[in-house]
Amino acid sequence: MATTTTTELPERRRFNVDEYYAMGEAGILTERDGIELLDGELFCKYDGRRRRFTVGEYYRMAEVGILAPDERVELLAGEIIKMAAVGSRHAFCVDEFTEKLMPLAISGRARIRTQNPIQLDEDNHPQPDIAVVARMDYLEAHPLPEDVMLLIEVADTSAGFDRRHKLPMYALHGIPEVWLGDINARTVEVYDQPMAAGYGRVRVFDAGEMLSLAAFPDLEIPVGDVMPE
Repeated sequence: MATTTTTELPERRRFNVDEYYAMGEAGILTERDGIELLDGELFCKYDGRRRRFTVGEYYRMAEVGILAPDERVELLAGEIIKMAAVGSRHAFCVDEFTEKLMPLAISGRARIRTQNPIQLDEDNHPQPDIAVVARMDYLEAHPLPEDVMLLIEVADTSAGFDRRHKLPMYALHGIPEVWLGDINARTVEVYDQPMAAGYGRVRVFDAGEMLSLAAFPDLEIPVGDVMPE
């Protein structure tokens, strides 16, 4: 079973007039770009295409205050996308996964990053709920695909979007293993064997089964501990 790609995205982050002019002052937009603001979105008046952003422009918007420090957004396919609010059940699952993975960090075998970005390329800067990455200091840059051993997404209302968009994106960039924790189904879907078209294998684990990482098969995690009833 292989996942498939899609361009469908959830709600985009919209901009107001002040933010539009602030982008010009910050050098993100220039007059020759021919970008106009229509209903909170940016379009090129020459060809009607929506204006997309690079990682550098995304962080420049944060530096100049267009994006607030606590704003829940991520950069996907050059689009600034609103992230769903973190409910209590979602937070519980993330905490439980993090606690179960922490022995890898304590033993120095990996670093566990919670709700922090990874940089896939110049157009994709997602923030997975958990990333198990190579043990190094990421002071100057966020982890790249080759640094990632496992990504975990916990989904309540976003499970469909994660399957349709995020998983194919992760596969395309060679992320070796992704777990999707479906809170409503109380299951964890394990995706591996990445290919350009998506993941070649999908396995579903329910509350009575154990999870183990391909990179660290000795660490086992009971699904029932990380997926609440």
